[in-house]
Amino acid sequence: MTTQNPAGMDARLHELAQRARSAQRSLATASGAIRAQVLEAMASGIHANCDELLAANELDMERAAELTRAQRDRLRLDAVRVAAMVSSIRDIARQPDVVGQVVDGWVLGNGLRVRRVRVPLGVIGVIYENRPNVTSDATALALYAGNAIMLRGSSLALNSNQAIVAVLKGAIWEVGLEPDLVAMVDDTTRAGALAFMQLGSAMDVLIPRGGPELIDAVRQHASVPTIIDGDGNCHVYVDRGANLEMATAIIENAKTQRPGVCNAMETLLVHVDVAGALLDRLDTVLGEVEFRGDETTRALCKRAVSATEDDYAREFLDLILAVKVVGSLDEAIDHIRRYSSGHSEAIITESYANAQRFVHEVDAAAVLVNTSTRFVDGGQLGMGAEIGISTQKLHARGPMGIEQLTTTKIVIEGEGQIRR
Repeated sequence: MTTQNPAGMDARLHELAQRARSAQRSLATASGAIRAQVLEAMASGIHANCDELLAANELDMERAAELTRAQRDRLRLDAVRVAAMVSSIRDIARQPDVVGQVVDGWVLGNGLRVRRVRVPLGVIGVIYENRPNVTSDATALALYAGNAIMLRGSSLALNSNQAIVAVLKGAIWEVGLEPDLVAMVDDTTRAGALAFMQLGSAMDVLIPRGGPELIDAVRQHASVPTIIDGDGNCHVYVDRGANLEMATAIIENAKTQRPGVCNAMETLLVHVDVAGALLDRLDTVLGEVEFRGDETTRALCKRAVSATEDDYAREFLDLILAVKVVGSLDEAIDHIRRYSSGHSEAIITESYANAQRFVHEVDAAAVLVNTSTRFVDGGQLGMGAEIGISTQKLHARGPMGIEQLTTTKIVIEGEGQIRR
């Protein structure tokens, strides 16, 4: 496939994309064992170069003083997080190989044999903000699914990303494949971002991972098909008669385990019959969390401040929780329908009927019953890792792993049949 270089497009980006596409052709025909070998070399390289990666990340952290606590947390690497990157790559390599998988097949009355076969997407672009682990996770997923990848991170994570990509490219070369399978865009300017979004047919799909400003820019400017990794305004509804000990543990985990990520809880909805008892428990357990609530919440929890309309629609990514007391399951579902970003929604209940109603009536990428929203994660769900969590409905929804980075083609075999 050849690509054109439209007027105004950055020649360097097109060169990177063309080299990535050329390299991808050989990877698409490589066996699953070879692709797994590439990932093992990548994991070993990350492990062996941990000190160099941490030193590069320290340079980025020194420039990040003005970031919020949540933003600094997303940017920071330490030995534990580097070890998690290594483990994630190896988990991906242990996933079933889906490239070439026959999804289904049938035989027509005229004898034609038809089958639908899973194939790579081609060249995947990822534009993302301050999360260096995305660099290794996204690369491992893309390559194991037979794709090449173009990475465009943020200026604040540039040193970390450059160091990681250098290790990944070295691992690819070590196995005997083309390092151009991974392309990193060093231009972190706004103009560079717009040029990346407008690569047209040079790129097969673009996946943005970041805040509302980045997502809006992609929606407005991208000339490439996109899969949106959207906001996570995640709700937890505590039903009438819920087990409050279980509810407290789930809420604490969903809000505080890592508040600066998209699957953290942002709004608590609680049935009026259990609101007083639950908020008494949470007042102690969530001592670091700021509560923003409606009038009933403020009457039951004296330290809660008034919630605005915007608070119920926000992804705080911080130790802030919007709270609303509701009179029924219907009211909770109505609230979620109004404010949800379509990411992850949870109910805590002892009622099977209410759980089933919630599952059937709430429209989100993930719906959970009696468990934490923090489980909406490719690694936690047995997918090895994720390249993002799609909040749209085409072509993927929810955590995107290896299978979601492929498409299908129809193969038709005959013995000379012609259409009449």
